[in-house]
Parts: sequence; C-alpha cells; structure tokens
Amino acid sequence: MQKDVQNILQSVGKVIIGKDETVLHAVIAMLCGGHVLLEDVPGVGKTQLAAALSRSVGGVFHRIQLTPDIMPSDITGYSVVNQQDGSLEYRPGAAICNFLLADEINRASPKVQSALLEIMEEHQISLDGQTHVLPSPFMVIATQNPVETYGTYHLPEAQMDRFFMKISMGYPTLQEELAILDRNGEKNPISNISEPVISTDAVMALQEQVNAVQVSDNVRNYIISLVHATRNSDLSTLGVSPRGSIACFKAVRASAFVHGRNFVTPDDVKALAVPVLSHRILLSPKGRNTLGSPEQFVEQLLTTLPVPDQNG
Repeated sequence: MQKDVQNILQSVGKVIIGKDETVLHAVIAMLCGGHVLLEDVPGVGKTQLAAALSRSVGGVFHRIQLTPDIMPSDITGYSVVNQQDGSLEYRPGAAICNFLLADEINRASPKVQSALLEIMEEHQISLDGQTHVLPSPFMVIATQNPVETYGTYHLPEAQMDRFFMKISMGYPTLQEELAILDRNGEKNPISNISEPVISTDAVMALQEQVNAVQVSDNVRNYIISLVHATRNSDLSTLGVSPRGSIACFKAVRASAFVHGRNFVTPDDVKALAVPVLSHRILLSPKGRNTLGSPEQFVEQLLTTLPVPDQNG
C-alpha cells in the first residue's frame, strides 16, 4: 500500500477501531477532492472519524451542528460595516477550513442546504459581490441519521449527487466494542493523534499523483456500461448522472494508487461502485419491491454485467 496513505490509515486507526474499509473509503474521497455523506445511527463514531482524518493530515477542522434555525451565514460567513471607513469586512463562517463536518445535514433548512451546495461544488463563497476561495484541500463530511425523520428535511437529489461517496460505519463487533471501552475509558481517543503524519500540501501532491494513474479503455467502458445499466432498467426511475461516472473514474484511480499501482483493474470498480454510485439512484416501485435498496441494485449489476479482462 502507498506509504503516505498507510500512515494516514494507521493514524486514524488510533481513534477508530475496526472500520478499516470505511476509513479507506474516506481517504480515497479525500485524494479525489470529493465529499462524503456518512449515514448511520448515532454513537458509532462518525464525528470521531472526521476529526481523526483532519488531525492526521494537519488540516483545519470545523464542526457545525445543523438544526432548523441555523442560517446560511453560519456556514458562509457574513459582511459587517467598518464604522471607521464604511467598507465591508468579511467575517468567516464555518466553511473556511480544510475539513467541514456538517453534522445531521438533513436537519438543515433548504436555504442552508443551498448554501452548502455552492460550497461543495465551487469550493468558494460568493458574498456581497466578493468571492472567497476556500482553503485547499477542502472536504465536507456530512452526517445523517437514517432512523429519525421527525424535524428533518429531505436532501434533494441535486445535493446527493454532489457527494462523492455515501458510506456508513456500522456497529462494532463484540471484540471491537471491548477495545472501544478500553480506549475510551480515561480520555478522548482523538488525543492519541499527537501530530499530523502528513501535511495538507502533501495531500494536494498525492491528489496530483492520483491523476496520473492510467485507466485502460476496457475499464472505462466497464464503468460506462455499469452507469448506463442504472439508467436503462425498469428497476430505477433515476440512474447515475455523468457526474457519477466522473466520480467513479476518479475513485478507481485513487484505489489503484492507494494499492501501489499505476493502472486500474475491474476489481477497483467492483470495490467502489456501491459507495460511489448507489446514492445517486432512485428505485422504481418494482425495484423497491424486488431489491429493497439502491445498494442491492448496484451489487446485482456487478454480478450480471460482463467483466473485462484484468490486464486490458
């Protein structure tokens, strides 16, 4: 495995126990400049994962607890009048950081979600005729609880499509939970990360290296065949968008890079298709009755579509 990535995983592992695949997916999203939606029940470590990833790479970490009374200016910042010369001064919001944890995003009002939409897509804030560019790298890690629906707002499909991946933590095993009790007995485990293992500049350099990974024509065609299958099925009413195709293309390059290869294989596509593509799909009534979830739909397509040659 690529050394810097391995160092990040080991650093985050000082805080998060037993969720290696979830952590790896979050790192892959970071290497692609993408945003992550963490959907899971309360108390499984979503906030700790975001904080641990930020601390491991020396990034500025901001957390905002989203509630219906949060205003867009809480995220974007606002302008105030300088009493001496009458000029406008910008007061930064929560988004001026490297890692923004948007906790319980589905409790934010549509206005706040729209403000977050521009930030996620453009990596900048437009306010009072001025543009404020966000620091690099910049990553939104949003969380939502799939169980509670009271007092929540549906995330529009346009916003769901902006998330590079949707992942979950899941409950720990019995042995993992025993280890969690030991680790959390005396102090917050985030303090186990005393210093970053790489810098934010190094993260940007890794992003450039990911862009150099080669993708053969047959793997490209495999990605496109998978995406088109989500659109041309009576099991779905909304298939994966071209933005989803691009996200999958970027993700598989990052996967190859993480594993020390300069080329992508179909196995990279299989490993990341579900977290990268499934949240962009709406099932038809037939699809919901037959499969139950978009994740199962993507898994079914992976088992039925022809797989290209590994070396092509």
